[in-house]
Amino acid sequence: MKYLLTALIIAFGATIADAQCDITADVCQKHITDDYLSDGQHYRALLLTDQIAEFNATLYGGTTYRVSACSGTQDGNLLFSVFDKDRNLIFKNIEHLNAPYWDFQLESSMDVIIEAELDPIAGNSGCAVMLIGFKR
Repeated sequence: MKYLLTALIIAFGATIADAQCDITADVCQKHITDDYLSDGQHYRALLLTDQIAEFNATLYGGTTYRVSACSGTQDGNLLFSVFDKDRNLIFKNIEHLNAPYWDFQLESSMDVIIEAELDPIAGNSGCAVMLIGFKR
């Protein structure tokens, strides 16, 4: 009985966290405008305090991309950085007033690492959602 109660509590908590991420994904989706087509992935992580989520993606040269990053229901709550596979910094949104999205084009294809963390001012837990779209 004790294990059943624990399992139910975990399942209920996971359902609430998933619902929170769905709401955040809806907020984030508004930045992937009609000019962009989503890559079909929702990069998600439930973060606490100073945790950092890491997402990997392959981006193709000559394509214009938009990376959208959200946590909660307001823009600017998620800090994100984009690195190449050797961890050379390509972009950091904190240097651009916590911009909720970034448009860029690569000259050649590359694997990238995207790190996301909560803005400490915004709170100490939340769902990090990253969306990537490419220009039609």
